[in-house]
Amino acid sequence: MSQARESSGEKRGPDGAASPTPAGERQAKGEEAPTFAALDLGTNNCRLLIAKPAAEGFRIVEAYSNIVRLGEGLSQSGRLGDGAMDRAVGALRICAEKIARRRCARVKAVATQACRSAANGEAFIDRVLQETGIRLQIISPREEAHLAVAGCLNLLDRQAHAALVVDVGGGSTELSWVDLRAGRLDMDPRRFAPQRLPVKAWISIPVGVVTLAERFPEDDADRPGWYRAMVEAMKADIAACREAEVVRPAFDAGHAHLVGTSGAITSLAGIHLGLKRYDRRRVDGLWMSRGECEATAEKLLGVDVKMRAAEPCIGPDRADLVLAGAAILQAVQELWPCERVRVADRGLREGLLMSLMSAQRKRRRRGRRGGAGQKPAEAAA
Repeated sequence: MSQARESSGEKRGPDGAASPTPAGERQAKGEEAPTFAALDLGTNNCRLLIAKPAAEGFRIVEAYSNIVRLGEGLSQSGRLGDGAMDRAVGALRICAEKIARRRCARVKAVATQACRSAANGEAFIDRVLQETGIRLQIISPREEAHLAVAGCLNLLDRQAHAALVVDVGGGSTELSWVDLRAGRLDMDPRRFAPQRLPVKAWISIPVGVVTLAERFPEDDADRPGWYRAMVEAMKADIAACREAEVVRPAFDAGHAHLVGTSGAITSLAGIHLGLKRYDRRRVDGLWMSRGECEATAEKLLGVDVKMRAAEPCIGPDRADLVLAGAAILQAVQELWPCERVRVADRGLREGLLMSLMSAQRKRRRRGRRGGAGQKPAEAAA
């Protein structure tokens, strides 16, 4: 199980970007800044981000990531497996300990596609509450898409006319077409709301790297044919979104770019850079050309899963999934061609933190008159 990509102490702006923070980082009148926690339980990964508000955003105090493969076998059985649930509960216990130790003022814990689609998803949510004290909320695909955009705001090129944010998960892929000329991208953090972002169209496809890899078992005898089959399958699903045609002119004119957020895409970026060890500071925000993305995928197609596992930016946890992620990205690039792709090692958790902090500011303003306080580790509604 991988935890190597997370760190603490990083400062990020209101859009999740790295940001300077003045000394002190305390509320008015010497009050200690509250701590917030955002937890994302996906089909493949369990991720936690704990942060404190800062003058220009937030400062990360602790981060945790563990590949649990909650959705393993779900596409065949329609249910979460016992082993997968045990792995997830084990990771969530660790998250609960970290949240308690940091005395988080508010916590937002969400579950996505695996729990949305599993017949025993709600029963699993109940088990998590009983065994860890964490109250998971199964969010809608729409909310998942908007939160991913919110977490990537600082990576959008304001000189472009449109952007397509591609959030590749383990069990689903969310695509959001953003109008970069519509404003509302740099709203006051005190009034931040993901649903107010200028997303012109979005689609959630119930296929991610885990489900795609399970649907198309790797064929060592014809790896290029196996890869092309994954690309074509994803293209058929993506093409169903007709609402996005309103921003097609920006793509045709070369005034648009992609933002790719997923473990698979950041792994591709690390391979492209030739990193001997994954370095988020070099990967997050990296610009890659379409040709560089395709060349990196081609390089990985030339080696088997054992050799991919030996790559430090992939490892054994992602070795059988990274090419499924590359296939999803290539499907998007073939249907929505643009030369530039920006790599994002950020997304839903950062969007959750921004929403939590915005809501807390509103509560503080209302509470000044009544003097009401909040208890640590209070779960967000």
